[in-house]
Amino acid sequence: MPKVTEYITFIPGQDEDLPDSHAYVIGQHNSKDLTLVDAGLMGKGAYKLGAIQKEGLSLADIKRVIMTHTHFDHIGCLGEIRQEIPGIELWIHEAEALPLEEGDERTVYGMEAFRSMCQAQFRLKSSDFSFPVNRKLQGGEELHIGGLTWEVLHIPGHSLGSIALYNQADKVLIPGDVVYADFAIGRFDLHGASGPILGESLAILAELDVEILLPGHNSIIEDLEPDYIQKTANMWESYLT
Repeated sequence: MPKVTEYITFIPGQDEDLPDSHAYVIGQHNSKDLTLVDAGLMGKGAYKLGAIQKEGLSLADIKRVIMTHTHFDHIGCLGEIRQEIPGIELWIHEAEALPLEEGDERTVYGMEAFRSMCQAQFRLKSSDFSFPVNRKLQGGEELHIGGLTWEVLHIPGHSLGSIALYNQADKVLIPGDVVYADFAIGRFDLHGASGPILGESLAILAELDVEILLPGHNSIIEDLEPDYIQKTANMWESYLT
């Protein structure tokens, strides 16, 4: 489990039949105020928590989960994590927090065919993804957590409430599934998604000074080339309009 910086631990997703999102632990270790960014696929909770402990971190120091968005491959094992860390807070953008609290799982599954497949494969029932949300993010906040400052950016298009976390001091961007390595972007054919809006969100991210890109899947990049996000946006522009 590679450590990206002194304050970011990378927990790679374990893809099998379905993709499992990466997770990141952010915060200065001695702060005892750590944050887990994204959870992962159903059944991956023990792996994610075990990876945290192998790094020498205490689960008691994980105070919150911040979801970049609530698709199944990112939120699937949240219930498992909540069982092992009682009292852990859940922070989500309000556009996905409200449906989640009300039991509206369209954003979780993205499409009805995927809902049916997941419910059958994992023996899920309706309302399994109804959680209380401790903090509803809007975008534009500065989060002072774990001895660090992260800016919250609302970047919809892949989903209604997609967010990125940006640490300006060390030029680190955690964009969820909006932009990946290899000039790839998140899909925009799911519930609440939009190609044109995704294009606008890519334009927002392209304005940032980023050296470390930590997406939700595939490779991470620790020496991002200048204008990478803008080049990616340009490549996809004709598909997003």
